[in-house]
Amino acid sequence: MTTEEDLKQIIKRELPALLQDTEMRRIIVQAVDKYFAGKQETESRFDQILAELRQDREEQRRKWDENQRIWDENQLENQRKWDENQRKWDENQLENQRKWDENQHKLNENEKRIDQTLQEIKRLGNKHDSTIGALGARWGLYTEQSFRNALQGILQDSFNVEVVSITEYDDQGEVFGRPDQIELDLIIQNGTLIIAEIKSSMSKSDMYTFMKKVLFYEKRHQRQATRKLVISPMVHPAALTVAQNLGIDVYSYAEDVDLTNGAATPIS
Repeated sequence: MTTEEDLKQIIKRELPALLQDTEMRRIIVQAVDKYFAGKQETESRFDQILAELRQDREEQRRKWDENQRIWDENQLENQRKWDENQRKWDENQLENQRKWDENQHKLNENEKRIDQTLQEIKRLGNKHDSTIGALGARWGLYTEQSFRNALQGILQDSFNVEVVSITEYDDQGEVFGRPDQIELDLIIQNGTLIIAEIKSSMSKSDMYTFMKKVLFYEKRHQRQATRKLVISPMVHPAALTVAQNLGIDVYSYAEDVDLTNGAATPIS
């Protein structure tokens, strides 16, 4: 008796030969047709799958492009914010630097004004001291030498010059008409010689005497003085006229002396 398993083995063995027969092939195709899709249906389903894949790919690309657009916009916005913050930072830095420079300028100006005020106070103090010293020397409260020493110190401190007091003996009496000691103040500045008379007061005769001292010194040392100065807070009006005629520069205070040129400061 042939079993189902035997029949299956026979079909597997004989089927390739049976498929060579056209009629048998048609019968077999009709028998299995309901289990397999036809060519047209298969092609239709394949096209549908391709269309779905194509649509899905396009959707993925659309999403990708959208995400890329959003990313680019975010990047641009972030760059804009960064640039804006950088601009504000730079502006703040410039403003802070401007305020710093302005405050520094004001500080420097204030320091200059303070220095000028202190110098002016010092100068006025020196003038007052000179005047008081001159009055004291005139009335015997201080010595003339103390007054001269004070003004010599002011000259040296203010102008960085060397002030030398010299005493020489006039054995021919050229200055006073008889042999006597001659006192002069020499101001030395970069090798330039200036002969000065520093006194608490100057009369007309004192001005002539000073000129004689200058001529005596130039003759003895064979050296021409660059300038002739008289520094005195108390000068008689007649003495001023003599000084002008003799080319002598007259100053009331040591601080007023101009050592840069030969122009005298008029006093009244």
